[in-house]
Amino acid sequence: MRIKSARAKQQGLTLIEVVVFIVVISIGLTLLVKSVGQNLNTSADPILRLKALEKGQALLDEILARQYDENTPTSGIPACDSNDGVACAGILADGDFDDVGDYNGYSDTSDSGYSLSTTVQFAGTELGLAASAAKRITVVVTTPDGKSLTLSAYKVNF
Repeated sequence: MRIKSARAKQQGLTLIEVVVFIVVISIGLTLLVKSVGQNLNTSADPILRLKALEKGQALLDEILARQYDENTPTSGIPACDSNDGVACAGILADGDFDDVGDYNGYSDTSDSGYSLSTTVQFAGTELGLAASAAKRITVVVTTPDGKSLTLSAYKVNF
């Protein structure tokens, strides 16, 4: 009979091998949990930004649908400050929201966490026109996480 050495019959793992295995697995799991946790924290950002964009675009569309000025005729022709038209009233927020200037300084916080603010400025020179021939409407939407989204458009006196 052959006698096998005691070392050859041993099977299994040593204590050091088990400890090293546990350390390696725990480091791997820690990194995995951190990366998944980070993704969960930022996964709502696109939803918040999309809602902010929709709210801002809706307000901007509402403003652009209004008359250029308080003194603009119903048809828009002749344009105020033209040779045939009356003088433009300017940017006056009189509260009836029938023209672009009424939205200057407008703010809305009716949706929880979102706030909208609007400014209207003469900006004809930015388009190569007389200063009062165009107005730039700027809508700033702030999301619940404090980030801002700015939308701008021009309304021209035609």
